Amino acid sequence: MGGARLALGLTLSLILQPALPIFAQPTPPQPAAPPFVTGPEDGQWVIPQKNFANTRYSDLSEINTETVRNLQVAFTFSTGVNRGQESAPLVVGSTMYVLSPYPNILYALDLTQPGAPMKWQYNPKPAAAAQGVACCDVVNRGPTFANGRIYFTTLDAHVVAVNADTGEEVWKTKLGDINRGETMTMAPLIVRDKVFVGISGGEYGVRGWIEALNAEDGKSVWKAYNTGPDQDVKIGPTFKPFYDSDKGKDLGVTTWPADAWQQGGGTVWGWLSYDPDLNLLYHGTGNPGPWNPNQRPGDNKWTAGIFARDADTGEARWFYQTSPHDLHDWDNVNEMILLDMEWEGQPRKVMVHPGRTGFVYVIDRTNGEVLSAKPFHALTSVTGVDLKTGRLQTNPEKEPVNNRVIRDICPTAPGAKDWNPSAFSHKTGLLYIPHMNMCMDWESVEPNYIAGTPYIGAEVRMMPGPGGHMGEFTAWDIREGKELWTINERFPLWSGALATAGDVVFYGTMDGWFKAVHARSGEVLWQFKVDSGIIGQPTTYRGPDGKQYVAILSGVGGWAGSIVSADLDPRDGTAAKGFVNAMRELKNVTTKGGTLYVFKLP
Repeated sequence: MGGARLALGLTLSLILQPALPIFAQPTPPQPAAPPFVTGPEDGQWVIPQKNFANTRYSDLSEINTETVRNLQVAFTFSTGVNRGQESAPLVVGSTMYVLSPYPNILYALDLTQPGAPMKWQYNPKPAAAAQGVACCDVVNRGPTFANGRIYFTTLDAHVVAVNADTGEEVWKTKLGDINRGETMTMAPLIVRDKVFVGISGGEYGVRGWIEALNAEDGKSVWKAYNTGPDQDVKIGPTFKPFYDSDKGKDLGVTTWPADAWQQGGGTVWGWLSYDPDLNLLYHGTGNPGPWNPNQRPGDNKWTAGIFARDADTGEARWFYQTSPHDLHDWDNVNEMILLDMEWEGQPRKVMVHPGRTGFVYVIDRTNGEVLSAKPFHALTSVTGVDLKTGRLQTNPEKEPVNNRVIRDICPTAPGAKDWNPSAFSHKTGLLYIPHMNMCMDWESVEPNYIAGTPYIGAEVRMMPGPGGHMGEFTAWDIREGKELWTINERFPLWSGALATAGDVVFYGTMDGWFKAVHARSGEVLWQFKVDSGIIGQPTTYRGPDGKQYVAILSGVGGWAGSIVSADLDPRDGTAAKGFVNAMRELKNVTTKGGTLYVFKLP
C-alpha cells in the first residue's frame, strides 16, 4: 500500500490512526472562482460537475478535519447492476437521483424517510446490442438536473428527459447508430434551454460530434463535427485560434489522408464547461482513428484538443490541439476547470486541464493561449510543450513503428489521467488530481475499417510506472506548476475527487477504499472499505435534517477494471486494450458490485 509523499519527502501512513502533525505548505495565493459559481452554497448537488466551472467543490463544512473520523454509514442502496459505476449521485431538494450503467436505470430516493426508500425508477430499455460496441465497459457518467427534469444519455445513443418529480418520460431522442459503433456514456450539460451531448466510439472509427438539443422537446438545435470541412465543424469568420498551426481552410480535411477524416474519431464523451459571461461552451475531442498513427499522416484536425464554441450557435471561437497527430490514444476529454486568477501580474480568465499527455495545462479561456504546461506524471514519450507554438514535444525513440514493439512508453494509452475528474478547493487554492502512474509497450499494426467493429491498429500491454504503484492522488499548486503532496495507491485511480470547505478531500480506490484526506497535508483522516472497487464520483449535500452527507457509488469496472466487471481472462495481457496486463491482481482483491453508500456524522 502506498504512502503520501510530500514535496519535502515526508511519508504519511494510509491507515486510520490518530492525527499526525501537519507538514504545512504555505498556502498559495488562491485563484478566484469565476463569479458565476460563487453564489451561496444551497446544499444540493444538481450536476456531476457541481457547477459550470467544474470545480467539484462544496462550501459545506460540518464534515471537517476534526469530525471526519466519526463518519458512519447513513444508508445504502443497490443499483441492481454489477458493472462499472462511474456515475455521480445527485441531490435536488429532498430527492437523490442515481443512474446505473447499462441498462441505464434511473432511481429516485426519498431523503426525508429513514433509509431513503425508492420513490420511483425509470428504465429507458436501451438496445442490448449496444453492449457489444461499448469500448470500455457499459458505464455512464451521470445524470443532470435542470428545468424540473433529469437528463441523461443511454448506451445505445439516446438522450432522455424525465420528470424529476414523477419519473415520467418527457422525451427521448435517438442521436447515434450502434451499428456504426456509436454509443453514449457522457453526462449532458444543460445551459438555459439547451442540452449539450456528444458521441462515444473513437475505437470504432466513428466521426466525432457534439450536438445541442432543445431542452423542452429534445429536437436538434445545432450539430458540429470534429473532423471534415469547416462548414461541418462550424468554423467560420469568428474562429480565431491562437496558434498558427490551427489557422487555414478546411484543416479537418487537409491534415488527413484522403477521406480518412470520415472515420477520424474526435469523439466527445468527457466533461463540458461553460462560461456564461463569454457565452462559451468548452469541450474536448477524443483520439483520432485508428490508434496507429502511421495510417494517418498529418495533424489530424480537430482531434485530441479543446474547442471553445458559441453556446447558442455552435460556431467555433478557438481550438487548441494538445496532441497533434496523436501517437498514443491521448483523447483530450478530461475536465476543464474554469478559474479567474492573476497570472504574471495580470488578471486572466483561465481553464485548468490535467491532460492525458501528462501535463497540467493553464490556458487563457478567452483565446486558447497556453500559459503553462507542467508535468504531473513520469514521462518518456514526451519532453514538454513549446509555449510559443503550443505544440507537444515528442521523443522520437518512443514513436510507433509498424510491427515493432516500442517499450516503456510513459504515460500509457489512457494517459496520465483519464476521464475521472479532479476537484479544485476555493479554500486552499489547490487542485486535487486522481491519476495514474503507468507505462506501456506498444506495437502498431495495420487495421481495416469495417463499420461497427474495432478500428485500432495497436497491440498494447500496460504496466506500473516508476515505483511499482499504479495510482496517485496529487495536490497541485496551479500557479507554481508543481505538486505539494501525493498519495501512492496500488491500483490506478479511476474515481473522481471531491473537495469541501471542511479542508477534506474525498476519493476512492479500485480495491474498495473510500478515503477522506486532509486537503493541506495529504494525511488520511478516515477510510471505509466498501463492497467493490470505486470508480465513481463522490458528492456531498445537506440533507432535509440539516446535516451534511457524503455519497459514493461502488462497483468496479470501466476500462481499468473491466478484468473484473467483464470477467476477462487474466492470462491475456492484451485484453481490455492492454489494461489486463497490469490489472491481473485486481480479481484477487475485489469483486463485482453496484452499491450506493451514503455517510454522515453521528
